[in-house]
Amino acid sequence: MTTDTDIELSGAFQAKDSNGRTLEVKAIRIFDEGYGIIDVYVDFKAQLDPGAYKDTVLTRQIVERLRSLGYKGPDFGHSDPGLQESKIIVLEAPEEFSDFAKSRGWKNLAEDFDE
Repeated sequence: MTTDTDIELSGAFQAKDSNGRTLEVKAIRIFDEGYGIIDVYVDFKAQLDPGAYKDTVLTRQIVERLRSLGYKGPDFGHSDPGLQESKIIVLEAPEEFSDFAKSRGWKNLAEDFDE
């Protein structure tokens, strides 16, 4: 689900999971603003296997896609299991991701409180 508060970081591409299956990614997106830690939403065309968000082969390919677009930094971990959906993996970006996100239009609301 995309809204006008989303920033699309990547369009469609293919990624493989640890079982060797090719998965169709529709988009990688973030919300346009937040407080420090950024959740990265990866939308898929088809329903994922339960626990797909824990698949390190798949998540590594998602991060590599972001690196090909200019992200420089460590790998991501998965976000809260309660945020995961049947066609969406939510990853928690490390602090180093914020510079890349800012270059794409993301606003860190926590900076409004810095003195």
